[in-house]
Amino acid sequence: MPYHLLAFADSGEITSLFTNSGMVARAVLIILLAFSLFSWSIIIAKFSLFRRARVQSGRFVRAFRKANRMQDVAAVAEQFKPSPLVPVFDGAYEELRRQGPRLNITTIQRATQIAASEELTRLERRLPWLATTGAVTPFIGLFGTVWGIIDAFHGLGDAGAATLRAVAPGISEALVTTAAGLFAAVPAVIFYNMYMNNIRDFGARMDDFSLELLNTVERPAVPAAQRGGVEVVER
Repeated sequence: MPYHLLAFADSGEITSLFTNSGMVARAVLIILLAFSLFSWSIIIAKFSLFRRARVQSGRFVRAFRKANRMQDVAAVAEQFKPSPLVPVFDGAYEELRRQGPRLNITTIQRATQIAASEELTRLERRLPWLATTGAVTPFIGLFGTVWGIIDAFHGLGDAGAATLRAVAPGISEALVTTAAGLFAAVPAVIFYNMYMNNIRDFGARMDDFSLELLNTVERPAVPAAQRGGVEVVER
């Protein structure tokens, strides 16, 4: 089957179908192509982003658990920046430094929640376009299909006889726009669902890391007066 598809593409049939299509079918195909290209740019960019975030998150957690002090983690956190856990740590660390000798776990927890929410928003950026593509492009292709069938019936009426030559151009337009709509929609839906599942996983990891971070902050290893200075928490 793939061989036949490649042979079909190499033979120039796709170009021929586009050039022989009417203005409406061409407009539909151009719109679907724009949707598809923009969707694939998002898919590729998000794939790279999530892969780096996953790798760096694992490395950052290991570095955090090996460190003896919070400021040691802060000193190396920048190199794990693609990880969404880093802003969660930074938010908690900055809030901890601002508190001085008085430790308020509630405000630190709020800082981690705010940072986690901002990171989830950043990870979700541009993903709604994939959902829109998956929902809209089949209907755009269906519009081209209906228009192609209308042309086929017009050709049948002009010919005055039910011949294949009369209906073939309109039917071919209908089939091409239908296939183009599915070609744009299916990858967008698949990757949207996959990426949303990845975002849920990152959200769970940030929640777990926030709890682990709060446990570290609450651990009474150094005097409270040192929490706002250089010696924040000994682990």
